[in-house]
This record gives sequence, structure tokens and C-alpha cells, in this order.
Amino acid sequence: MTLRVQSPGDVGRGGGAREERRRWRLRLLRWDTKYTPYLIIAPFFVIFGIFGLYPLLFTGWVSLNDWHLIDGATRFVGLDNFSVLLSDPNFYNALLNTFSLFLMSTIPQLLLALGLAALLDRGLRGRMFWRAGVLLPNVISVAAVALVFAQLFGRDFGVVNYLLGLVGIDPVDWRANTWSSHIAVSVMVIWRWTGYNALLYLAAMQAVPKDRYESAMLDGAGRWRMFWSITVPSIRPTIIFTVITSTIGGLQLFTEPQLFDPGGTGTGTGGSDRQFQTLTMYMYEKGFRLFDAGYAAAIAWVLFLVVLMVAIVNFVLTRRIAKGS
Repeated sequence: MTLRVQSPGDVGRGGGAREERRRWRLRLLRWDTKYTPYLIIAPFFVIFGIFGLYPLLFTGWVSLNDWHLIDGATRFVGLDNFSVLLSDPNFYNALLNTFSLFLMSTIPQLLLALGLAALLDRGLRGRMFWRAGVLLPNVISVAAVALVFAQLFGRDFGVVNYLLGLVGIDPVDWRANTWSSHIAVSVMVIWRWTGYNALLYLAAMQAVPKDRYESAMLDGAGRWRMFWSITVPSIRPTIIFTVITSTIGGLQLFTEPQLFDPGGTGTGTGGSDRQFQTLTMYMYEKGFRLFDAGYAAAIAWVLFLVVLMVAIVNFVLTRRIAKGS
């Protein structure tokens, strides 16, 4: 057997290779630390860019054109669509209806959800059944919900008018007037979304440390006092989240009022006198009934700005209320 003794040159070459590999590993480690977080979050921004940012920018471009949806004829008109929109009485009627339906449905919905969550947080018998049951309206198809409520609020054979007749109140034509149609649509929205928000509140309530309630009980605090002094402040982030999401959804209300008028389904007019037409319904009417894509895109951009401003105002107000309490 022959033994080979490494020469100093061999040792130097081996040490240099090891040093080069060590430097390469350090370089890879630095790249990994620096760029991997961006690679992880990149899919979100790619998808958002394709399905969110690009449609938004393209809609902005369409709003600057006289764009017919059927024949594809386009003509650049600048801000003319917005100028006409701001002098359009139907636009202001739809805007007023949108805010009315938003306020009449969102505020009671969140208050009812908060109370319902408080009840579900107690030691009820069959808790899982009740918790699953409150989500059932959200699982049912919104089209089915709208059609059922359209029958409930029927003028001649509706269940609601029948119940009102039992207490001596004359039948109401729920679709004919602004206030009655807004009540009917708001009840529909409240019924559908209250359980969903209640489960969000319930999940937040169950994360509140129990020792806070035990300390409050030792100090003699009642259940009502503990709810407003411990529970509500502890679930502020969830309340802020539901306020913002409900604001966005309420200002984009479409399906419920669209299907509430069976005779006008597909037109987007929201009743015989546009008494419950929302901004999204007006946009639908202009874009898919009159095929004026440029004007519809202008409505979409105004709606986007309105939702953005109201969401920011809601966020600021809820944060200030949370800090002040």
C-alpha cells in the first residue's frame, strides 16, 4: 500500500475551495434573507395586479371614452362622462338610495350581531347547533333569499301584510314607495348577514381572557357592565373589521334590490320610479341595458371613490372611539 502525503500546495488548494464554498453559502444566505420574503408575498401582488389593479385602471380609461359596448365604437371625450354624471338627477337619486339602504341595513345588522354573539357566548344547551344555525342565511343563495323575501313583502298575498292586517294596519305596497321598499330590502340584508358577523364577534369574544370577567365579578360588576367595559373594548379590532367590510358591501348593494322587483329584473331601474335603485344598479342599467360602457365606467369610478372615502371615515371614527373608551 502506497501512502500519499499532501503537499503544501494541495492543502492550499483544498483550503481555497472550502473558503470559496463558505463564501458562496454566505452569499446565498444573504440573498435568501433579503429576497425570500418578497418571493413569498409576490403571488398576491401578481394576482392583485391582474384581477384588481388592471381592471381598475382599464375602467378608468374606459370612463374617459364614449364607448359603446355592442359595436365597440370608441371616442375619447376626456372628463365629459363625469361632467354629465355630476349633473344627472338619476345619479343623485341612486346615491341617496345607496346611503339610505346602507344605513338602514348596516347599523341594525352590526348591533344585532353583537347581541347575538353575546347570547351564543353563554353556556347554552346545544351551542354548536345554534352557532351553525346563525350561519345558515349566509349559506343560502342570495337569489333564493331575494325571491322568498319578495313573496313575503308581496302587496296582495304577502305574509308581512297579512300579519299587519291582524293588528289593524292596512296593507302596504312595499315596492311602490321609497321608505317601504328600503325597509323591505334592509330586512333582507340584515337577515342574510347578521349571523355571519355574529360568528366573527363570537370568535373574538372567546379569545378574551376569562380572568378579566372573574376580577370584574369580584368587584361587583354586573353582566351588562362587563359586556360594555370588558367584552366590547376587547374585540375592537373585530368590530373595526366588520364596520369596514359592511360599509364596502353596503355601498355596493346590488342583488337584493335587483331581485326585489320581479317585474323589473334585468332592467336595473329599481322600481317604477327608481325608488330603490342603487349606484351599482344604475351602473348595470347604463352598461348592460343601454350599453354605454363609458358612462357606466364613470359611475364605477365614482362609486369606488365614495366607498373609499366612507371606509376611511369609518376607520378613523372607530379608531377614535376605541381610543377614547
